[in-house]
Amino acid sequence: MNKQFKNYLVVWAVLLVLFNVIAFVSVGWAGVEKYTASFWIGYVFISLCFVGQLACAYKALKEENLTRLFYNISLFKTSYSGLIASFVFGGACMLISPLPYWVGIILCAIVLTLNFFSVMKASVAVDAVVQIDKKVKVQTFFIKSLTVDAETLMARAEGEEIKAECRKVYEAIRYSDPMSSDALSAAESQITLKFAALSDAVAAGNLAAVQAVARETIILVEDRNKKCKLLK
Repeated sequence: MNKQFKNYLVVWAVLLVLFNVIAFVSVGWAGVEKYTASFWIGYVFISLCFVGQLACAYKALKEENLTRLFYNISLFKTSYSGLIASFVFGGACMLISPLPYWVGIILCAIVLTLNFFSVMKASVAVDAVVQIDKKVKVQTFFIKSLTVDAETLMARAEGEEIKAECRKVYEAIRYSDPMSSDALSAAESQITLKFAALSDAVAAGNLAAVQAVARETIILVEDRNKKCKLLK
């Protein structure tokens, strides 16, 4: 149980106690029986929504990953909105105690069903966004990783001319389309091999080889970017 949920659990418990105090201490309407079937239907309905909201809050706040926690805010807000709606409609059943029991059951059942579908929709949306985020991270890994390698190679290069050639390669990679796909795997494999050859040439300090391989690497990167555009 993380700190966020522990803090919220205190707030939730206080609200639950406050609800019960108001429900059983209030005197009701003069000359009208308070504890009718309508009262108990509203009370049970609100209590169920309290439990459901706590379950949603636990699912939303248990995440240690800040990105996933941010995505789960929508789920938390949806469940909280449902709890507020339960106070309105369940409270009406409790307040209007002469209300026929079947009216209270139908009213609360409709609100509970709407709350359930709203929470499920928010939960599915969160899972979908997380999956898309993971997919994007995988698809952008090649260019991001190669950019870091190119920056490191540029920093290690000795001599202004060799460093200038490495900078050209770095700039070409840095401003490339970050999205990748299976269709680009062949082109990216060629870039990887050519970049390895460039690293060897830089390590050897061979300016002519660096210039030639750097030019070829840039051409491969530009060709890969053109193919990437065609796939969109």
